Amino acid sequence: MKKLLALALVMSTAHAHVLSICEGEFALCAASGSTPTGKTIVVNGVSFKEGKAVCPVLTGQSIANLELMNGSCSAPKNKVWSLFSPQKSYPQAPTWEVQPAVVRTFTVTAAPGGGMSNQWSFLCDKKKHMVNNGTVQLADCYGPINESPWDNSVVGVGTTAFTQAPVGAPNPVGGNVP
Repeated sequence: MKKLLALALVMSTAHAHVLSICEGEFALCAASGSTPTGKTIVVNGVSFKEGKAVCPVLTGQSIANLELMNGSCSAPKNKVWSLFSPQKSYPQAPTWEVQPAVVRTFTVTAAPGGGMSNQWSFLCDKKKHMVNNGTVQLADCYGPINESPWDNSVVGVGTTAFTQAPVGAPNPVGGNVP
């Protein structure tokens, strides 16, 4: 709880988001890649390519940007919000076994899959079937590719970004280094 509060305080003083700590189910996409859907998504009036990430659904405390969530931590039935939580380990693709979280940096490129995806505080569809003998719930999450989670601006080619996704994951979910 102390880590979440400290992180929320730092983020709220540096950025104009409406932050909240949510309790309950959420998708954690920090180690996922994102594939383009062929659609666009609009964030604060700016259009971005939309990406889909498959993410594990966890339960507990998480940090949300309520500005993008209609002001509420509550998600519609059969959906969850993709939120952030400083988990030390959690289920990760491709096996969905629990693995340690490992942060890495990378450079955003123009190559296919070379972008960065922001899934923070966007809505996800819970999948009907669980994996790993019914122990891991997954969700399809949809969010912008090459959009900054800090100020919703475009993240350009050459920008340094961070993720917990493995090397080779397309358009890794993460954020640009502020």
